[in-house]
Amino acid sequence: MHAVLLAETSEEYLCGSAETLLAGMVRLGRKCIPVGCVNGGCGVCKVAIVKGSVRKCGLMSRVHVSEEEESHGVLLACRATPMSEIELKVIGKMKKIIW
Repeated sequence: MHAVLLAETSEEYLCGSAETLLAGMVRLGRKCIPVGCVNGGCGVCKVAIVKGSVRKCGLMSRVHVSEEEESHGVLLACRATPMSEIELKVIGKMKKIIW
Protein backbone atom coordinates (compact mmCIF):
# COMPACT_ATOMS: atom_id res chain seq x y z
CA MET A 1 0.00 0.00 0.00
CA HIS A 2 1.17 3.49 -0.85
CA ALA A 3 0.03 6.77 0.68
CA VAL A 4 -1.65 9.17 -1.75
CA LEU A 5 -1.64 12.79 -0.57
CA LEU A 6 -3.90 15.46 -2.06
CA ALA A 7 -1.96 18.72 -2.21
CA GLU A 8 -5.06 20.93 -2.00
CA THR A 9 -6.40 19.49 1.26
CA SER A 10 -3.44 17.63 2.83
CA GLU A 11 -5.77 14.61 3.10
CA GLU A 12 -4.43 11.18 2.23
CA TYR A 13 -5.55 7.66 1.56
CA LEU A 14 -3.83 4.32 0.99
CA CYS A 15 -3.79 2.77 -2.46
CA GLY A 16 -2.44 -0.63 -3.47
CA SER A 17 0.00 -0.98 -6.35
CA ALA A 18 -2.50 -3.28 -8.09
CA GLU A 19 -5.32 -0.70 -8.10
CA THR A 20 -5.64 2.64 -9.82
CA LEU A 21 -5.38 5.90 -7.89
CA LEU A 22 -9.09 6.40 -8.53
CA ALA A 23 -10.12 2.87 -7.48
CA GLY A 24 -8.19 3.19 -4.21
CA MET A 25 -10.01 6.42 -3.39
CA VAL A 26 -13.43 4.99 -4.30
CA ARG A 27 -12.77 1.81 -2.27
CA LEU A 28 -12.34 3.96 0.82
CA GLY A 29 -15.47 5.99 0.14
CA ARG A 30 -13.50 9.18 -0.51
CA LYS A 31 -14.69 11.81 -2.96
CA CYS A 32 -11.56 13.88 -3.48
CA ILE A 33 -10.96 12.97 -7.14
CA PRO A 34 -14.05 13.36 -9.35
CA VAL A 35 -15.31 10.06 -10.80
CA GLY A 36 -16.50 9.83 -14.38
CA CYS A 37 -16.42 6.96 -16.85
CA VAL A 38 -13.45 5.15 -15.16
CA ASN A 39 -12.32 4.01 -18.62
CA GLY A 40 -9.83 6.75 -19.52
CA GLY A 41 -12.15 8.59 -21.88
CA CYS A 42 -13.91 11.44 -20.09
CA GLY A 43 -11.05 13.37 -18.44
CA VAL A 44 -12.97 14.05 -15.23
CA CYS A 45 -10.35 12.39 -12.99
CA LYS A 46 -7.41 14.34 -14.45
CA VAL A 47 -4.61 14.84 -11.92
CA ALA A 48 -1.05 16.15 -11.83
CA ILE A 49 1.52 14.05 -10.01
CA VAL A 50 3.56 16.43 -7.84
CA LYS A 51 5.78 13.79 -6.18
CA GLY A 52 6.23 10.06 -6.54
CA SER A 53 5.95 7.62 -9.40
CA VAL A 54 3.05 5.87 -11.06
CA ARG A 55 2.64 3.19 -13.68
CA LYS A 56 0.28 3.86 -16.55
CA CYS A 57 -2.32 1.13 -17.05
CA GLY A 58 -4.65 1.25 -20.01
CA LEU A 59 -5.34 3.87 -22.61
CA MET A 60 -5.96 7.55 -21.86
CA SER A 61 -7.82 9.80 -24.26
CA ARG A 62 -5.41 12.23 -25.94
CA VAL A 63 -8.33 14.65 -26.07
CA HIS A 64 -7.93 15.05 -22.30
CA VAL A 65 -4.22 14.30 -21.71
CA SER A 66 -1.70 15.24 -24.39
CA GLU A 67 1.67 13.50 -24.71
CA GLU A 68 3.31 16.71 -23.48
CA GLU A 69 1.07 16.85 -20.39
CA GLU A 70 1.74 13.20 -19.66
CA SER A 71 5.49 13.81 -19.86
CA HIS A 72 5.00 16.44 -17.12
CA GLY A 73 3.11 14.09 -14.79
CA VAL A 74 -0.48 14.84 -15.84
CA LEU A 75 -2.70 11.79 -16.27
CA LEU A 76 -6.08 10.29 -15.53
CA ALA A 77 -6.36 8.77 -12.04
CA CYS A 78 -8.37 5.86 -13.49
CA ARG A 79 -5.37 4.90 -15.62
CA ALA A 80 -2.46 4.99 -13.14
CA THR A 81 -1.31 2.81 -10.27
CA PRO A 82 1.06 4.02 -7.54
CA MET A 83 4.62 2.73 -7.48
CA SER A 84 5.58 4.85 -4.44
CA GLU A 85 4.05 7.40 -2.13
CA ILE A 86 2.23 9.97 -4.26
CA GLU A 87 1.34 13.64 -3.94
CA LEU A 88 -1.13 14.88 -6.51
CA LYS A 89 -3.30 17.84 -7.48
CA VAL A 90 -6.78 17.44 -8.94
CA ILE A 91 -7.08 19.32 -12.24
CA GLY A 92 -10.03 17.54 -13.90
CA LYS A 93 -13.07 19.25 -15.38
CA MET A 94 -15.11 18.82 -12.21
CA LYS A 95 -12.43 20.04 -9.80
CA LYS A 96 -14.33 19.95 -6.53
CA ILE A 97 -13.00 18.52 -3.30
CA ILE A 98 -15.66 16.90 -1.13
CA TRP A 99 -14.79 14.89 1.95
